[in-house]
Amino acid sequence: MSQVPAREPPDFLDGIVEDILLSYRELGGINHIEGANLPSRQSVERIVEELASLIFPGFRTEERLELSGMRYAIGEKVVNVARGLTIEVEKSLRYTCRMMDDCDRHQNCTGEAEDIVRELLEGIPEIRRRVSRDVQAAFRGDPAARTYEEVILSYPAVEAILVHRIAHELYERHVAMIPRMMSEYVHGQTGIDIHPGATIGDSFFIDHGTGVVIGETTVIGDNVKLYQGVTLGALSVRKELANSKRHPTIEDEVTIYAGATILGGKTVVGRGSIIGGNVWLTDSVPANSRIYHNPSQIRHARADDPDAWDGGL
Repeated sequence: MSQVPAREPPDFLDGIVEDILLSYRELGGINHIEGANLPSRQSVERIVEELASLIFPGFRTEERLELSGMRYAIGEKVVNVARGLTIEVEKSLRYTCRMMDDCDRHQNCTGEAEDIVRELLEGIPEIRRRVSRDVQAAFRGDPAARTYEEVILSYPAVEAILVHRIAHELYERHVAMIPRMMSEYVHGQTGIDIHPGATIGDSFFIDHGTGVVIGETTVIGDNVKLYQGVTLGALSVRKELANSKRHPTIEDEVTIYAGATILGGKTVVGRGSIIGGNVWLTDSVPANSRIYHNPSQIRHARADDPDAWDGGL
């Protein structure tokens, strides 16, 4: 069988290649060439899955786990995570050094990366305890939940909160990029956007979940429940406010219903409060408040009504 000879590429492709190379030289900030290696997105996503399998052994694989062989299986995963994550954290630390134009903080990037990863892995039992309480909160908070196993396998909020609790540990240790990569990976999987800087207490539950946004400086207490479409955001997105408290504080035992928007770093929702659906809140409310959207502004009319709503209130 004769082979078809390879065709020479069209001449116009040379010009296209030159134009692309020229754009690399002219446009900084969206290419990373001849610089220190950046954390690998694929590696970080793989590490997230490995860590999740340590949190929920037997739920993230088709392999049957036997208690007698658990030490070997867990040991292998811990070694894989330690090796892979240390490499990625070291890349992050070296990137920070390059951006700061000095290395005063990281005299030994490799050693510091190893310490950060060791501390994270040592904290796995505590993360498991906290995630277990999140699973229990989901089971208690949703009448449709039949078993803990169903919650772990099928509830997107459990996955989003699990990854947040891991990413937050790295964020607290000032690891650049990797915590945000983790949170955006699970955001794409679940539709739930939790910044790794947010501080979240125990027994946290997000029902349904899609469209929930929790900003970087949000503080959430224990036994808080959110529904889909809730935004805990900032009143201003000015860059100079980046290092200030921009997002609200939600105290213990608060429920926030679908579509509510709560904004501002000085906004505090008091303990035991209920925030109704579609509420827009920029002021603090005391403990045990009940805040509801006022439906009296909504007018219903037939399509053929000449006085029907024209787009304003």
